[in-house]
Amino acid sequence: MNCERIKPYSNKGEKKDQVEAMFDHIAPTYDTLNHTLSLGTDKAWRRKAIRLLAVHQPQTILDVATGTGDFAILSAQLMAGNLTSITATDLSEGMMRMGSQKVKALGLDRLIKFQREDCLHLSFPDNHFDAVTVAYGVRNFQDLEAGLAEMLRVLAPKGHLLILELATPPRFPMKQLFWLYSHVWMPLVGRLVSKDKQAYKYLPATMEAFPQGEILEQILLRVGFSKVQWKRLTFGICTLYLAEKA
Repeated sequence: MNCERIKPYSNKGEKKDQVEAMFDHIAPTYDTLNHTLSLGTDKAWRRKAIRLLAVHQPQTILDVATGTGDFAILSAQLMAGNLTSITATDLSEGMMRMGSQKVKALGLDRLIKFQREDCLHLSFPDNHFDAVTVAYGVRNFQDLEAGLAEMLRVLAPKGHLLILELATPPRFPMKQLFWLYSHVWMPLVGRLVSKDKQAYKYLPATMEAFPQGEILEQILLRVGFSKVQWKRLTFGICTLYLAEKA
């Protein structure tokens, strides 16, 4: 897949190693940039996604590519009555350090535990979690189908996978406006704030290359998920996917 071939810094070396290095570098400014560049809309997308998952009342959640833990934190806050644990995993120690500080400050450190994991080789046993979530992270997977298969493996039967991912709007005029935003505004602001020239060129490039909508639905079904549903949010800037393990 095209998104798997896109790397942050160089064509040489493993993608996952470069992604880890990139997120370690931009970790201190990531939250500020994330909320600024989305004008705060990312918070509304997370809230909508978590409410969809909450209907199924999961008790144990694995949050893959957790970053600084925003999705895990909001999940804990919105589903506090049912949850017993959230395991938040990422390759980037730098991102998780920032997340751990936020979780501790909010008094959620008993519920949310951070753990370094490679999404292609998760250390957890089969059928272990009621739900697996990944927000804005699947397009960074070095091998998308292998990562999805691992998440399927650790899900309990009838468990749910929730994916929230940025996308390119399919229609005029949002498609053209988003191109300007992602190719001009995002790299400029990202470079000035994060001091990383490549990170905010890499991120929009992966958005454009990532399989969206019906294509990702077919990939999820091929890997072994069932009852896949998806919905575009905010004119197609973001897409929400929910799938079940049979």
